[in-house]
Amino acid sequence: MKYLHTMIRIRDIDANLRFFCEGLGLQEKRRMEHAAGKFTLIFLAAPQSPEAELELTYNWGSTEDYGSARNFGHLAFRVDDIYATCARLQAMGYTINRPPRDGHMAFVRSPDLISVELLQDGHLPPQEPWASMPNTGVW
Repeated sequence: MKYLHTMIRIRDIDANLRFFCEGLGLQEKRRMEHAAGKFTLIFLAAPQSPEAELELTYNWGSTEDYGSARNFGHLAFRVDDIYATCARLQAMGYTINRPPRDGHMAFVRSPDLISVELLQDGHLPPQEPWASMPNTGVW
């Protein structure tokens, strides 16, 4: 058996590509437009693990509320510098829901409220403003 991908439904392609590609550094691997089914599939992957893909599914014209069900859990990515990653996401307008106070772990949510865990490769010493920043919302 081989793990292939995780699929999440999205409402806005551009907003999600901005978050996952510009914000997190994932790369678009391929895109498939299915006119008959009225949906678009976009496959993304992290440069260091191109075999583990994230599938973004956009259903054309859908107004369905995908909600923020807690049964899914979260996506997790190892990052080289958690402080730089969080600062970049914050500068892009995203809320860091669980700041990396410990220099190791943070949580942020995608435009469609998918919880994303960021894990530092190793540990960095606690650093301000992150060390004293409170949690915001849920993740």
